[in-house]
Amino acid sequence: MSAVVIAGTHSGCGKTTATLGMLAALKKKGLEVQPFKAGPDFIDTGLHRIITGKPSRNLDLWMCGKDYIRDCFHKYSQDADISIIEGVMGLYDGDFNTAKLADVLNLPIILVVDAYGMAESAGAVVKGFMEYKNPSLIAGIIFNRVASEKHYRRLRNSIHDIEVLGYLPRNLDFEIPHRHLGLTIAEENPLTEKNIERLAETVLEHVDVDAILHQGARVKMLNDLNDLNDLNVQAVQKVQIAPCPLPLAPSVRIAVAYDRAFCFYYEDNLDLLRDAGAEIVTFSPISDTKIPENADALYIGGGYPELHARDLSQNTFMLESIYNWADSGKPVYAECGGLMYLSQGIHDFEGNFFKMIGVFPFETVMRKGRPHLGYREVQLKDSCIIGKEGATIKGHEFHYSEIKDRIQNTEYRIQKKIYSVKDSNGQDVRDEGYRVKNTIGSYIHIHFGSNPDIAGNFIDLIKEH
Repeated sequence: MSAVVIAGTHSGCGKTTATLGMLAALKKKGLEVQPFKAGPDFIDTGLHRIITGKPSRNLDLWMCGKDYIRDCFHKYSQDADISIIEGVMGLYDGDFNTAKLADVLNLPIILVVDAYGMAESAGAVVKGFMEYKNPSLIAGIIFNRVASEKHYRRLRNSIHDIEVLGYLPRNLDFEIPHRHLGLTIAEENPLTEKNIERLAETVLEHVDVDAILHQGARVKMLNDLNDLNDLNVQAVQKVQIAPCPLPLAPSVRIAVAYDRAFCFYYEDNLDLLRDAGAEIVTFSPISDTKIPENADALYIGGGYPELHARDLSQNTFMLESIYNWADSGKPVYAECGGLMYLSQGIHDFEGNFFKMIGVFPFETVMRKGRPHLGYREVQLKDSCIIGKEGATIKGHEFHYSEIKDRIQNTEYRIQKKIYSVKDSNGQDVRDEGYRVKNTIGSYIHIHFGSNPDIAGNFIDLIKEH
């Protein structure tokens, strides 16, 4: 099995287009391709899934740490012919950047360089990226937005001591619609089969895909020992890895909200719940009329409820079904868009108000401008569905909405905010984690891989209720 990282010089340089093109080209060649995404992004992973037919996994060093990342990568890449990891931002941007991820996984990097508006100067850009850190990480270059074959020759001739693998033409005519949280989500089918086919053919024509396959590093098995040169020993005995246990027979049934409004989930979260003994069933808050039969808990993730607020609000049968569920004290866990859905209602960007479930005694409102964005470390001030008091968990926050009214006069009263929150630098952020009875809601998307006890605790609390 081989693997490469597709990185970029900066955000917007074309690494997502290059990644999708590589995935499409490799699939067209008949290969089994496993996609991954560096960092916490939900939207790119959905686009990967459209092309490959496989769930794309987030590899986030800050949230999950090196050991979990290595385990996740090896687990899901071992049966693929090649794995493609899409980077995040620029190659060296951030404390937990794409270059560090490639180094942790010992994988080569294909660097995407936006060639618009330059020719021979591209050589200086690439030379700078090569010499800034570990030169051996970068294995090849792909240029984006190239005007012509003549332009490409000038770009290629400016590069020395590294392989130029090809280019994407400026007239590619491939674009994914954007909105306030980024690219359009996979659930809205932004990639037609015709566009995917065109993208694949373009990559196969202009990029040396076979050379990329050869550049792909042979992935080490989990029992290989790293950094042997740093160990002052003459011989090291390899650690024997026990075989993975078979998944438990499902003991609880978790209903997961999944449709155009709610589709931001870390795939690992669902798998970890399954491994802990859960059966996952999905339902649509937009089109279904009630919670699935025999459910034991609800999980309502993030997404774009503000774009579907009218449909959500008009589905009064579902609103009543979830309200009655939460009011009876049954477990509900909600993140970001799920928190908005459980509020009194949503004010959209145009100021229109749409009534929602009403479990939490506040409204949410969309704000234009700078989003709430960043990594979050949570320490639980009380035990709840995702952990025991004092447990530390990690996640990510990215939203344009905020709570409008802190507390309204309703029969519900929030017991307390049970999340003590810090950012990735250890600075205090506002307390979070709103609880009403056994309903927990927060703007933070928690990655269950950040704490090995989350999934088991989730199942245990469900069984208690």
